[in-house]
Amino acid sequence: MITESIRKHALRNALDHGKADPKAVVGRVIAEFPEAKKDMKGTMGEIVKIVGEVNALSKEELEAEISKYSFAEKKKEERGLELEGAEMGEVVTRFPPEPSGYPHIGHAKAAYLDWSAARKYGGKFLLRFDDTNPEAESQEYVEAIKEALLWLGIDWDKESYSSDRIQELYGYAERMIGSGSAYVCNCKPDEIKHNRSSGKGCVCRDLGKEEQLARWKGMLGGSTGKGESVVRFRGDMASDNTAMRDPTLLRIIETPHYRQGTKYRVWPSYDFGAPILDSLEGVTHAMRTKEYELRDELYFAIIEALGLRRPRLVEFSRLSIRGMPVSKRLLKPLIQKKVVSGWDDPRLPTISALRRRGITKEAIKNFVLGFGLGKTESNPTVEALLVENKKILDPVSERYFFVSSPVKLAVNSAPKTKAKLKKHPEKDLGFREIETNGEFFISGKDASNLEVGSSFRLKDLYNVRITWKGPELEGVFDGTEVKPGPKIQWVVAEPGMLEASVLVPGELVDGEGNPIENSLRIDKGYCERECANLPEGQVIQFERYGFCKLDSKKEMRFIYTNP
Repeated sequence: MITESIRKHALRNALDHGKADPKAVVGRVIAEFPEAKKDMKGTMGEIVKIVGEVNALSKEELEAEISKYSFAEKKKEERGLELEGAEMGEVVTRFPPEPSGYPHIGHAKAAYLDWSAARKYGGKFLLRFDDTNPEAESQEYVEAIKEALLWLGIDWDKESYSSDRIQELYGYAERMIGSGSAYVCNCKPDEIKHNRSSGKGCVCRDLGKEEQLARWKGMLGGSTGKGESVVRFRGDMASDNTAMRDPTLLRIIETPHYRQGTKYRVWPSYDFGAPILDSLEGVTHAMRTKEYELRDELYFAIIEALGLRRPRLVEFSRLSIRGMPVSKRLLKPLIQKKVVSGWDDPRLPTISALRRRGITKEAIKNFVLGFGLGKTESNPTVEALLVENKKILDPVSERYFFVSSPVKLAVNSAPKTKAKLKKHPEKDLGFREIETNGEFFISGKDASNLEVGSSFRLKDLYNVRITWKGPELEGVFDGTEVKPGPKIQWVVAEPGMLEASVLVPGELVDGEGNPIENSLRIDKGYCERECANLPEGQVIQFERYGFCKLDSKKEMRFIYTNP
């Protein structure tokens, strides 16, 4: 029925983007019901009406309602991965992370695109650490990046480090200085900034070759101090593209390098090293985010100045997620100021945090590859990732009960029984058996919704009618026949109950990047005894609560994975 199609796509659009948009919904509906085009006015009227209803729902209501619908699966892995000029067996791509922080989901998108394209065309995938900034990099970050890639299922054919080729890059710098395509500038940083802004060249660019090479040797030999000289590309100071206004190619950094120690003091910029190493390492398709588009001209200008082989540049949109700081510039201060507990804090979009939270690598892969190589900027909510994750978790996760903010319930005249509860509603994952005694705990939220005289069902057990309500609840046994009404999860009240807590991550930052207070909620309560047998790290579903990962068995601490 067309109204059902409209509603399900409106729900999906609202969860993916915060609010449903009629223009986004109509295409999906027409694809399912082509006949709706015959009355577009009526169709759009119905869509606008239903979208309005959906946008009035809370997040919890959206999630509850969308679970009733199924969606056709899309093949995402190869979507949008066609490379211009690609030949089977000849494609070489590279992923060049700077080891200055833990990798996040934006890195996962770049790495999966590079890796998937290389594998699609039967080519090679290179992992190159762009480690030419000693002030920010460390071996810890190198290992974190490699661990994350391997967990994601990404392997590489060759591993290299830009810092291992510094001497070679010096040779190319000297060639450019000797040919006049680069020069050594001794101007103060503020003067350089002012001149670039106003499009004015400095006297340094017109000095003779011998003076330029002497300055270069001073940078290498140590007679020139930090900040006193930089090597700049001789571009066009009048160019509308500010990236071509004599950008810096190499600079002095005297901080010891995590890999090279104090062997070098002059370090290349990404603008200088990337095109040269791409050419030398045989990269055919250099894939990078759209933010570098203005620097494409510089990339090829350096290639041409040195007479090197010319790779193809392939740009794609950068991934950002609302409420999550997908940028090392934002992430590092949160770590340093202890706003979060570490790089694996479940509120973060780092791979280690997503992994700890219970987000599967398959969900991450499907999510990021779904954007393909398109340049359209995407800013989805984390719910879009959680939808992918639920598809993977739902068929395989065992079911258990957890009650938060528990309230005692005594059921008079209730029979003592041994409940046999399935660990999964459809798949044969076994049973758990629970002996009942007529006394239970239910969640505080459920208890607050019950009134004297109201009836409900203790899920998979029996019915109860409330006879008294105070700080605790009393009720009477009301039969075992399944009746319409609320179904509530429960835990037997008995000695030695299993206390548990669930960390519930929320949006960490606002639209301005400022930390949101109380973005990590802790739900405390009881879970059923069977949970004591779970292995640490397992993801299960607490029924009517959500999917959770056992983070610490010693403390029975779970992390809320997704609805």
